[in-house]
Amino acid sequence: MDMDKLVALCRRRGFLFQSSEIYGGLNGFWDYGPLGVELKRNIKEAWWRDMATGHNELVKPQGAPSTYEMVGLDSSIIMHPQVWKCSGHYDLFHDMMVDCRECKGRWRADHLQSAECPPKPSKHPGEFEKCKLTEPREFNLMFKTIVGAMGSEEDTAFLRPETAQGIFVNFKNVTDSTRVKIPFGIAQVGKSFRNEITPRNFTFRSREFEQMEIEFFCHPSTSRKWYEYWRDRRMAWYTGLGLASDRLRLREHDNDELSHYSVGTADIEYSFPFLSEGEFGELEGIAHRGDFDLRSHMEGKLVKNAQGCLEVELDAEGKPKHRGSGRDLTYRDEVSNERFTPHVIEPSAGADRATLAFLCEAYHEDQAPDDKGDMQSRTLMRFHPRIAPVKAAVFPLVKKDGMPEAAKEIYTALKGRFVVFYDEKGAVGRRYRRQDEAGTPFCITVDGQTLQDGTVTIRDRDTLEQWRAKSADVVEEIAKRVEA
Repeated sequence: MDMDKLVALCRRRGFLFQSSEIYGGLNGFWDYGPLGVELKRNIKEAWWRDMATGHNELVKPQGAPSTYEMVGLDSSIIMHPQVWKCSGHYDLFHDMMVDCRECKGRWRADHLQSAECPPKPSKHPGEFEKCKLTEPREFNLMFKTIVGAMGSEEDTAFLRPETAQGIFVNFKNVTDSTRVKIPFGIAQVGKSFRNEITPRNFTFRSREFEQMEIEFFCHPSTSRKWYEYWRDRRMAWYTGLGLASDRLRLREHDNDELSHYSVGTADIEYSFPFLSEGEFGELEGIAHRGDFDLRSHMEGKLVKNAQGCLEVELDAEGKPKHRGSGRDLTYRDEVSNERFTPHVIEPSAGADRATLAFLCEAYHEDQAPDDKGDMQSRTLMRFHPRIAPVKAAVFPLVKKDGMPEAAKEIYTALKGRFVVFYDEKGAVGRRYRRQDEAGTPFCITVDGQTLQDGTVTIRDRDTLEQWRAKSADVVEEIAKRVEA
């Protein structure tokens, strides 16, 4: 697939725009247009429905160790600065940055292979002339801001680089205010911010993005089984919504890739068109975080000691470098009376990266007959009906003989339940093409026969199959296809 064609379509049809484009744009920030906002919203709602509100806590899902509960949360973007010190972000959330003295470019040290820079010699791809590069140095990825009127250093806060910490610091609030029992999960969808050195590859690496995260709390003895359950469950979610198996993979991290707190991590990755042959980009990480997060917010910032165990990091005076809250975040089992610090499994997905993957997967070009039956090239977006921005379009064949009135009645009936589109301009073949390019799965045409027997023509975007259905049944006819 030609990535340039997709980017052009996204702008032309209103999926994505460069942020502040009329002022030259702002690198690393993107705006979702009328179609894009519906697509992304549908993806987030499908995730929330499938992971949270649609979950039945009375039935053990296939592959799960037991039944479990799910609740939701919406935490604030700006949190107490100590949150980021205890979590490790304040000290460790860095990328290595280098500058080129010749072209004045700035690059992530691990992105030099693909950097466009004059000093990079063609005979040694990916290597720069060392004398023209500065030494790599740390660059903290958190955005700073000021809370309060004084504007002093003591008022410094940060835009959250992830949504997860908002769940951890609310663990006790959730267990105290609800009747959830371990095992249970807390789901959250929200904005995060990372001051990327070199944002690139369309929306894949942005400075502002949305995450869809679950923090799943369980007993340490069952945590490995829960990790495997969520790893497989999340992979199945993407395939169920139409990502192709040959461009999607599940990859377990090697030991040298694991975070210092991680017991195990797997990435769900997609082969994006802008990557080199054989390369994959991360869509979602499923991490077995052990008890690191809750302990950190109880005790203080944790590091691994010589024996590989987590302990509180101390300063030069032997005191905790970053002191925890001191609050008890352990859990007591009411049946066994056992008290323990829960282990956490974290499926963390990027809503923007998922949207980009579904856009890439949906883009197709084929041949289809025009109004005269001649074969013409066609661009279509083959979105799964659940996430398609517009579910159906309604056309009167011509703007006379009562067809517009009948079409508007059908449109009104559908509009109460779905995002639909009404179009009476131009030849019906061109209207079909416009909807194919927008990814609309079904088109409904009111014609002369409609006025005789009350039936309409329904056309399938992908197969081009057409069939007739009663006008009164159109809402349910569309519903059974887009809500499955």
